Amino acid sequence: MATTVALSFISFWRGAAIVLSDLASSSYYAGGIAEEAIGRSAPWFVLAVMLFSFAVRSVYMESCSMFVRGGVYVVVRDSLGPNMAKVSVSALVVDYVLTGPISAVSAGQYLGRLLNEIFELIHQPYHIDPNWFAMFFGLIVTVYFWRSNVKGIHESSGKALRIMQIMTVMVVSLIVWSLITITVNGRWGAFPPLPSMANIQFSDDALGWLKGTIWPTIPAAAVVVCFGHSLLAMSGFETLAQVYREIASPKLTNLKITAMIVCTYAVVSTGVVTLLAAMVIPDAERPKYYQNLIGGMSMNLVGPELLKLGFHIFVVIVGVLILSGAVNTSMIGANGVLNRVAEDGVLLDWFRKPHTKFGTTFRMINLITLLQVVTIIASQGNVYLLGEAYAFGVIWSFFLKSLGVLALRFLRHDQEYKVPFNIHIGKTEIPIGLGLLTLTLFTIAIANLFSKKIATISGVGFTVVLYILFRVSEHINAKARLSKGHGLEMFNLEHSPQIETEMLNARPGCILVAVRGYSQMEHLKKTLQKANLRRHDIVVMTVRPVAGEGEYALTDDQLFSTYEQELFSHVVEMAEKEGKPVELLVVPANDPFIAMVQTAQRLKASRLVTGVSAKMPSDELARRIGLSWERLPEPREPFSLEIIRPDRPSKFVNLGPHPPRLWPEDIDRLHGIWLTLSEKLSLGSDLHHRDVVGVALQRLERDLDGAGQDEVVQQVKSEMRRN
Repeated sequence: MATTVALSFISFWRGAAIVLSDLASSSYYAGGIAEEAIGRSAPWFVLAVMLFSFAVRSVYMESCSMFVRGGVYVVVRDSLGPNMAKVSVSALVVDYVLTGPISAVSAGQYLGRLLNEIFELIHQPYHIDPNWFAMFFGLIVTVYFWRSNVKGIHESSGKALRIMQIMTVMVVSLIVWSLITITVNGRWGAFPPLPSMANIQFSDDALGWLKGTIWPTIPAAAVVVCFGHSLLAMSGFETLAQVYREIASPKLTNLKITAMIVCTYAVVSTGVVTLLAAMVIPDAERPKYYQNLIGGMSMNLVGPELLKLGFHIFVVIVGVLILSGAVNTSMIGANGVLNRVAEDGVLLDWFRKPHTKFGTTFRMINLITLLQVVTIIASQGNVYLLGEAYAFGVIWSFFLKSLGVLALRFLRHDQEYKVPFNIHIGKTEIPIGLGLLTLTLFTIAIANLFSKKIATISGVGFTVVLYILFRVSEHINAKARLSKGHGLEMFNLEHSPQIETEMLNARPGCILVAVRGYSQMEHLKKTLQKANLRRHDIVVMTVRPVAGEGEYALTDDQLFSTYEQELFSHVVEMAEKEGKPVELLVVPANDPFIAMVQTAQRLKASRLVTGVSAKMPSDELARRIGLSWERLPEPREPFSLEIIRPDRPSKFVNLGPHPPRLWPEDIDRLHGIWLTLSEKLSLGSDLHHRDVVGVALQRLERDLDGAGQDEVVQQVKSEMRRN
């Protein structure tokens, strides 16, 4: 039995929860960081960024619709080349590595400041340093979700879903209470000032190398810089591409639903809430809450102090959960990116070895966790510092992804979904919408490059280090790739002297699909498309030809060679694209037909599916498999054989005793004989059609054993030709 890390699938609700654990968590810190950088007009830019996320969503949906297995890395590699792909994925890893620390540290800041407020209310002399508390809290959360991700995505996605359900209650309560507060206090006219040169107030650190130049005085340039400082609110979208690999069938439909949920939720939880915060918190008070903006909202609502304190505690608890959940998301995303890079031979295969118990790439998760722990310790709990560094990976991963998708528009034509606004001139398609979106992202990326010193220095440095590591690993892997191939899944192998249902996650009545050539798996594709997983599990098997009787003494390399690895890698890719899990089996045997029927018998399969054979007609293939079934020891359970032909309807054969499918004229003949016997020959109503068939079969059996054998054979042959 071969197992890999890619064959569990989640609903669109779980997928949305994973992405939102990162995207929606930015509502707790993005608004404060943006206002600290660009002034009181920041909420409008944050809201604009969240509306802009609907456009960025289209880029990811187009990429995923081509099922570019490998996310942003493979998109950029296929369109812009391997070197640019390494740069792109290095920037993306910076994004993911910093997602966890900024979220966990922000959660610690909220919790630490709440504890200080409670100490003051109860007149206790205790005081916690928020930065140090945030650092230690971030380390604890990171270790917790490290263990969760080692167990697997179902474990972690379930927690993400629960967190988002709780946050939804908090967001709705916060919005309703904020609207009541604005009405009671008469602050409907207290909207943040609209973006204008007079209202944009850059902090000392917000312009970076642009400070003192003419650029900040140009309205268009100033708006782009402000948009760049607010783009942090949209961090987390690359997780959509990574989670797509795990979304259940139908994948593209569920992806659209997931993306719509994510964008709509983010507009409300981040854009609207940030706007309301500017109206609820007085201007003079707001700077105190830049690092815990939503906490400041809860403390400035109308109502009894005790009730506000209770709600503030609830807000902080939810914040701790959602921000901590972003740590989980960052690990899922980074693990997905590094897996795709490793499949292309850019990382050592050692990192891809699945966990023996959980089947996850635990070594990559360990590496990601180590980097995040080092980042948390280095930041010493400073959220603004982490936010500035974080901005580098966010915008450059967006731009390079969009640029890669734009290039692929001219190289591939298998997109099931395209970014809107395309015009056709003759046979040439001009992607207006995608082109404008790519240009916009590039403009923001350049603005961030010059306006964010910390982000540029740390991001470029981190990217260069990762790029060098990828090049070194690729060089080490070069010889191995030549001898073993690359881009293949890694599998755990579990040996068993016999096939038993207990060793597989396959219920009785499963569908067994036999494969051999990875270029001839149309029958597997059709089976995956039409199989109802509520009724039938799918097991894919291949037969490893062996000679003699000592197959169980074979080594792993003999039983599971590079050929089987490549074959099952294609099976995994096909299963991922359809969003349906499969179980994988390698069966050593010297007779493939015996191996197939024995496996189907032991698994109690309801159907055995094969493709056509290049060596024999489908009828002969069915006959040989049928004869192999007849050789099985009693008791033999009947099952169906389906031979799927690419250009014609499937051929179905029932193996074992089963009612025959009679031609209409044969049924008429049987009925006519029954009428003759029951009426003309007076056998009466006690005579049944089955009695007639039973007598006919007995006479045919007697003739086959007697002198009339030749005549019976000739009649059977004549009937076969007629059919």
